[in-house]
Amino acid sequence: MSIVGYIVVAIAAYLLGSFPTGFLVAKARGVDIRSVGSGNIGAANTFRAIGKLAGVFVLLIDALKGFAAVALCNLLIKFFGVTDPAMALHHQIVAGIFAVLGHNYTCWLAFKGGKGIATTAGVYLALAPAAVGIGAAAFVASIVVTRIASLSSMVAAVTLTVAVWFTRPDPALRAVTIALLVLALLKHRTNIRRLIAGTENRIEFKRKNSTSGS
Repeated sequence: MSIVGYIVVAIAAYLLGSFPTGFLVAKARGVDIRSVGSGNIGAANTFRAIGKLAGVFVLLIDALKGFAAVALCNLLIKFFGVTDPAMALHHQIVAGIFAVLGHNYTCWLAFKGGKGIATTAGVYLALAPAAVGIGAAAFVASIVVTRIASLSSMVAAVTLTVAVWFTRPDPALRAVTIALLVLALLKHRTNIRRLIAGTENRIEFKRKNSTSGS
């Protein structure tokens, strides 16, 4: 497969990943998600600012973007006649990288976007499903204990990286997974500062009592 094939895969995956789900869902409610809460267009801020159903919807669609990018890549590499499994995996990795970059730096919002956790999960659901299961379990455990979405997302990202290392021996996939972890942590740097300061937002699972005065 020529460099043209790689470029086609990268562009297609980027455009798919760049679909600004959270922004559009909030806009349909008359809200600019970038101006409320943390200002992030991802699922957690949508969950807090718009509602639980909207947040879950954004989470699922953002994850689907990553999964669909790898699936689309599979169609493209068949079109370009790629039959070598190692080469096919490397093209899938390129698709995954650019889907996450599309989400994090969407061209539709002046190259500002989300933090890539859900989209990354979707990519690895296609590439390393066992690792995603382990990462998802870590996320659920963390969110139940801490009720802090950002911390739980980082815990899941670290767990996913370790799980990929032990379940998928491909060096390129391991290296890219580490790189995506570093990107995820960099995108969470303001959350990390708030965690250190003790001011990070928490998710409320139960509706607040209207008589509590809060």
